[in-house]
Order: sequence, then structure tokens, then C-alpha cells
Amino acid sequence: MNNTKRKGLLTAILALVAVAALALTAVAGTINQQEIDALINTATNKAEVTSPFLTVANEVRESVVGVNNYQTGNMRGYGIPFYGNQQPGGERIYGTGSGVVISQYGHVLTNHHVVKDATRLSVTYGTKEAEATVVAADEGLDIAVLLVPGLDLPAVKLGNSDEIQVGEWAIVVGNPLGQEYDRSVTVGVVSAFNRAFEGNSRDRYGRRSVVTNQMIQVDAAISSGNSGGGMFNILGQLQGIPTLKLDSSRMFGTASIDNIGMCVPVNAAKPLIKEALEKYDGETVDKGNIVDHAQGADNADPNRPRMGVTITTLNAGFAQAVGLPNGAYVDKVDANSPAEAAGLKAGDIIVEVDETIIADHYELVNKLSEYKAGDKAEVKYFRAEGLADIVSGSKSPEEVNGDYHTTTVELKNLNENL
Repeated sequence: MNNTKRKGLLTAILALVAVAALALTAVAGTINQQEIDALINTATNKAEVTSPFLTVANEVRESVVGVNNYQTGNMRGYGIPFYGNQQPGGERIYGTGSGVVISQYGHVLTNHHVVKDATRLSVTYGTKEAEATVVAADEGLDIAVLLVPGLDLPAVKLGNSDEIQVGEWAIVVGNPLGQEYDRSVTVGVVSAFNRAFEGNSRDRYGRRSVVTNQMIQVDAAISSGNSGGGMFNILGQLQGIPTLKLDSSRMFGTASIDNIGMCVPVNAAKPLIKEALEKYDGETVDKGNIVDHAQGADNADPNRPRMGVTITTLNAGFAQAVGLPNGAYVDKVDANSPAEAAGLKAGDIIVEVDETIIADHYELVNKLSEYKAGDKAEVKYFRAEGLADIVSGSKSPEEVNGDYHTTTVELKNLNENL
């Protein structure tokens, strides 16, 4: 190769080196706008993003609501078994939970502990809040059905929890920590079913008992506020009601616990749902004629029929501690009164009148206002020997043993107040 060709080749090589050096300088220094746009201005086609979780979330999230439990604050005297020493306080939200719309008529399924002891209930969805009423409840199963007239939300499909399988997906929707995180979705699998859990329950009159429930175990995240929400399968069917989770801080002497949540099987709730649907009266609801049993308790008519008893309501904590039902506590029975003739005694607790459950003395006064003189009422009451002495303080509090009895009272016009 002659010198001329060598020089030309060398020149070409040097030119290529210079170009490469300039390119490296550009990469190490600045990036041109075209390349920036290519990196930043990207697109995602939502139609191409699919999963069973996405499908179910889109189907059921609008059917999940928040549930607000309002209670009126009270200061109660310590050691006093009556409500007489309460100091009235303002209404406040005692707790929040979740619920699932299960009918087009406004029925909402939730946990009993979410609505327990509420003086007022409401459901929330988005920026809206609607008044709710408990129409069916089972404390032992920890479930309740609410009715929210005019609730314009889609109802979910109920599944068959008897067919649930270990390892299938569990999609949980609820309001952890309240409305701020409403309709949150968490995902896990069914870890087990038929997990036995014992809990305290009460019969229809409020007397305590112990029940054992079979739960569905899932590892999807369940937090405070999720209670009463929905656990769905990949078909979008409601299979369970998230109810509780095991917490290391509450399990003394145990190792760390993660992702163990429990759901009430939907099949366990179906009899209560059926009961609520059968009681539904669309004509009454549409007219807004929902009875407020807290009104009209103070009837001043001196000629209204009476039983001839002095009644009060026992403190709920005291009643629970000694194993008593809710009801109207008979503090005194007047001589020659209808109550005395029917065999009622001081210390009895009236729990039902003509198949209407009596939760406190106000409800008994309310119920009796429906009768005329000469009417007969079938009265169910709880009697425990020595209870009057315990309530009066002459005998130390202890677990009482008693039973329910039924009698008939013929009401008469009396001049003494209940």
C-alpha cells in the first residue's frame, strides 16, 4: 500500500474516532428532546390490562358502603345499676364499619358488632349519607341486615359458601379506618374454612350465652373498619363477611401473627337475609312511615290502662355482669293491682308483651299505650331468686340463675304512674 492510500485510510479512521467521541459527549452531557419525548410520553391501553381482581372490583365496589354507628354520650355512676344517674351528652360517631348492598330495595348486610348499641345508624357512599334501620340481627352469628330506603346502589350476587375451596382467590372490599379509605380492595386466598370460633351471644331478650361459629380463614388484609364488608370470589359473588383478624398484640405469649382474617360464611347469613326480605313492606317504606319507638314514651293521659308496677331499666354493664336479659325491671308491684293478680313480683324483668320484645322501661310504657282498659296482654318475664336483693345492694352481685315465665295481665285504669 503506497503512502497516499495509507494517509487516506488514517484520515478516515481519525474522522470516525472524532464522530464517536462527539456522540459519546452528547450521551454523557445532554439528551435531545426527541429522546426525552420517547421516554416520557408513553401510553397504556386499559383494555389490555386484565385480571379477575380488576373485573370483580369494577363489579362490586359501588355496592360497598360505610356504616356509621352514632351513640349519645353518657356519664354513668360507678356501681349504680340504674340509668338514673346518667348525664346527657351529645351525639357522636362511636364507630364505623362497612356494609354490602344485597337487594334493590336498600337492604345492606353488615356485622352485628358494627351496629351494636347504636342510637342512630347511617350508611355513607361518596359524599352521601343516608339513614339506616336494623331490620334483622343475630348477635351470635355477628350479622345484621339494615334497610336504607331510597338507596340507589347496585346489589351484589350472593354465592354458595358451602362450595368454597382452599386456595381460591379471596377479594375483600371495605372501608379500613373509615370513609377516608372507602371501598379499598385487598386480595388473598382462602386459607381454610370451618374454623371454629367461640363468641358471646344473647338470646332475643338479651341474656348472655356462648356460641361457636364456623369461619372462613383468608390471608387478604382485613383492618379496623373492614368489618361488615364483602369477601368475594372471582365470579363477583359474595362468599363471606369480613369480621375479625388475629392480632399479635392481643394474643399474649404467642409468636408474631400475620394475615389471618376470619369471615362469616354468606350461607350462615342467608336465613337472616330471608327474614329481612320477607318482612319488607314497600308501601310503608315508600311513604316514609318508619316508626320511631323512642317517641311517645311519656304519655300523660291519666286514664290510660296500667299494670300497677314501678319500673326502671337496669344498667347494661350490671345486667351483663350477672347474666340478665334486657327489659323493664320491676322495682315495685302495687297492692291489688293487675300485675299482682297476674303473679308479677319485684325483681322480675319484663322482656316481651304480646310478642313485642321489650328492651327497656320506655318500650314497655310505649307498648301499654296501645291498650284500652279491660284488654288482656300476654307478658313474658325473667325471674331469678334473690335478684331484687342484688339490685337493692343488700346482697353482693353474683351470677344469677333464672328462667322465663309467661302470664296474662288484664289492664285497668289506675291513678298511679308507672
